[in-house]
Amino acid sequence: MANASGFVSTPAVPCLRRRIKAPVFGMLRIRAIATKRILQVRCMEGRVNEPALGAASVSKPSRLPRKVGMGSKLVGCGSALPKLLISNDDLSKFVDTSDEWISVRTGIRNRRVLSGDENLNGLATEAAKGALEMAQVDPEDVDLILMCTSSPDDIFGNGSQVQRDLGCKHAWAFDITAACTGFIVGLITATRFIKGGGYHNILVIGADALSRTVDWTDRGTCILFGDAAGAVLVQACGSDNDCLLGFDLHSDGHGQKHLNSLLRMDEKADILTNQNGLSVFPPRKSSYSCIHMNGKEVFRFAVRCVPQSMEAALEEAGITASSIDWLLLHQANQRIIDSVSSRLNIPTEKVISNLKNYGNTSAASIPLALDEAVRGDKVKNGHVLATAGFGAGLTWGSAILRWG
Repeated sequence: MANASGFVSTPAVPCLRRRIKAPVFGMLRIRAIATKRILQVRCMEGRVNEPALGAASVSKPSRLPRKVGMGSKLVGCGSALPKLLISNDDLSKFVDTSDEWISVRTGIRNRRVLSGDENLNGLATEAAKGALEMAQVDPEDVDLILMCTSSPDDIFGNGSQVQRDLGCKHAWAFDITAACTGFIVGLITATRFIKGGGYHNILVIGADALSRTVDWTDRGTCILFGDAAGAVLVQACGSDNDCLLGFDLHSDGHGQKHLNSLLRMDEKADILTNQNGLSVFPPRKSSYSCIHMNGKEVFRFAVRCVPQSMEAALEEAGITASSIDWLLLHQANQRIIDSVSSRLNIPTEKVISNLKNYGNTSAASIPLALDEAVRGDKVKNGHVLATAGFGAGLTWGSAILRWG
């Protein structure tokens, strides 16, 4: 029979109870309590300072009510770099290249790479702290963290680790993988969570460590990439002050063959077979290949598609290229930046570029350059920026933004 709590009750067996003497029953009860306490102590050993998993989410206090239809504004930014600097001259010591060869073709002179005990999580956390400090937002007031990366420390993602290390107790976190377009995708995604989901404070982090995936004997790719992290704090505001004026996003998987890092299987692994000769267990070990890039095709793709995307975003924003204050493109190659700015008739003095110092930092390149420009008092409140990312996938997209 089901009792009030919904469980099935068992009929009482009074004859058995009468057969157990009180002293024995008492001893059993004492032993059971003692055993339970011993188990509790053992379970807690080494975990005194660890919170119960999920405790922060369960005890989340009610804060500002969700309100859909809000606009978004950029209120803070930050960035972080590894300590180790690798110059073109350094590269020339172990690959057939030179400072002149690299700088003429790419505009790059230096790059930073992770070394020692540094990792991507540390860079992302440092960049996010800078954004929170500039925005004067407490970590506990962050609702969402978007970690835009194609090279996490953990294949399952870095978002939750950054959330933990920042102390954003009430934030949901997840990773976005869109290579060098990742930050633009993350930024637009953040504005949609504010507009349609009623979120208030969202951290968007672009961070990559492609030095770990580069073939350092291939001068066609090892000269290009560096490691870094950049972040912005996107905050809800009135719809009249929306910072996202227009955007445009695209993907084309046909171009994946020109830029990729593919899963490869270990051909030497021992495979057990069943009686019918079919391979069943264990599966071959796998890893990812180094970055493969057809530079000429990627260049052609970028100089053709990025201006088209930018023009579409400008049209949605209702402004012309001559009306923007700054052009901020993904920092991949100076020749691409120059070609796009020329196509859009944007003068050089309006173009933000820090490529020569850091190389291609993938999803980190736009927020890294933005943070330097804001802290250098180049980008000011009210300035309009035309931004675009492009890269593996192939993916590309543009966003017209107002800072502050």
